[in-house]
Amino acid sequence: MLRRMYTEIGDGGFGPEGGLAPLTPRRYGSKWYCAIPSPERGPEYRPPRSWLFLTGGGCSMQWHVSLIAVDHPVLLWDADGWEPDWGENPHDGLRYAAPSLRQWLWTWADGRDVWHEVHALHEAVSPH
Repeated sequence: MLRRMYTEIGDGGFGPEGGLAPLTPRRYGSKWYCAIPSPERGPEYRPPRSWLFLTGGGCSMQWHVSLIAVDHPVLLWDADGWEPDWGENPHDGLRYAAPSLRQWLWTWADGRDVWHEVHALHEAVSPH
């Protein structure tokens, strides 16, 4: 599905949160914007290679899709939500946002809030 979206619809620019990132680097203001990780920041500040950056979520939040997990869940990653100096790893800044890329995109296409599922999933797994 992701391959078809990028090859048949467009190289990013459509979808939730202002649109999916392009696969080919483009200038966005003073920075380059691309779904492929930039070597600008050290490897300790990058999510695992099995995640593809979809779009920014504001501040240090980033939407990613898992390229290896069953159904390709969408993940919300807070780049500032973990501290390597404390022995934490990128997974400490991670939340599941939607059980599949398909569901995340349908939420957006139906005019619903993609953030709602993040909060609903977090509430379902958080102890009360």
